[in-house]
Amino acid sequence: MKLSFVIPVFNESESMNILYSEIIENVSSLSQIDEYEIIFIDDGSDDDSFLTMKAISEKDLCVKIIKFRRNFGKSSALNTGFKNATGDIIITLDSDLQDDPKEISSFIEKINEGFDIVSGWKMKRNDKLLKRITSKIFNKVVSIAFRFNLKDHNSGFKAYKKHVIKELDIYGELHRYIPALAISKGFKITEIPVNHRKRIHGKSKFGSERFIRGFLDLLTVKLVTTFNRSPLYLFGGIGTVLTSSGILLGLYLTILRTLKLTYLSNRPLLFLSMLLIIVGLQFVSIGLIGELLVNQSRKLNRDDTVSIEEKINL
Repeated sequence: MKLSFVIPVFNESESMNILYSEIIENVSSLSQIDEYEIIFIDDGSDDDSFLTMKAISEKDLCVKIIKFRRNFGKSSALNTGFKNATGDIIITLDSDLQDDPKEISSFIEKINEGFDIVSGWKMKRNDKLLKRITSKIFNKVVSIAFRFNLKDHNSGFKAYKKHVIKELDIYGELHRYIPALAISKGFKITEIPVNHRKRIHGKSKFGSERFIRGFLDLLTVKLVTTFNRSPLYLFGGIGTVLTSSGILLGLYLTILRTLKLTYLSNRPLLFLSMLLIIVGLQFVSIGLIGELLVNQSRKLNRDDTVSIEEKINL
């Protein structure tokens, strides 16, 4: 069995040698692992992280380095690492030493039980109060939005089977929603408690801008996982509610005018009624266009499948 480590790095030069030593120490004690590789993705660091990684790779040929020209974010780093990983099991962890490599054996045990993804749960977080509070809120919102419960959706400490990462396309800030994306594809996920250590080197990358990005990505993931097969259910539903409200409001005004109880020229509700109907019809139209695109995509996929089957038969 081959084990791959995918580790995004951004300005963590003081932690690299320690992390590498701890990984090697724990991998060497695993009898079921015949081969390993460590993939460091330098996400545009402006300290000595790349030089430190390069020195490590010169001593150990199993260490690979991918260097970004600038900081593209953790999702891009993970996605690139996944594309280059060749192991049967892929483990991701942060490079700040807060994830404890001693937990590696526990992840592998759970993978061997038949799970596709094993996520680490930082049961006792050694972070600042604000980060702990926002994390609890985030985990609760995501659990409600996607109707499955994990105590720590955003944990960077995870293990994957090889076939899982080939179906994940991570970009933007979507690394926070990997469990939701995986659940939508039918993969089996479980969670194990892990030791979370206090940061001793470097600075946290946690920032207020992540709240806005996280919310927008939540909408994106909800859309692509729930309504990607039938966008009309989403846009048509919204459009139906808006159009119906506009029609009912228009009927109400029509009755008032018929009974000569009011004049419509001085009623802003008339313009609101017209606006609701127009906007509602636009939403329905967007849903119908989405359905056409989805059906066309399905047709192309069917054609590709037939073509592949014909080639195999030949």
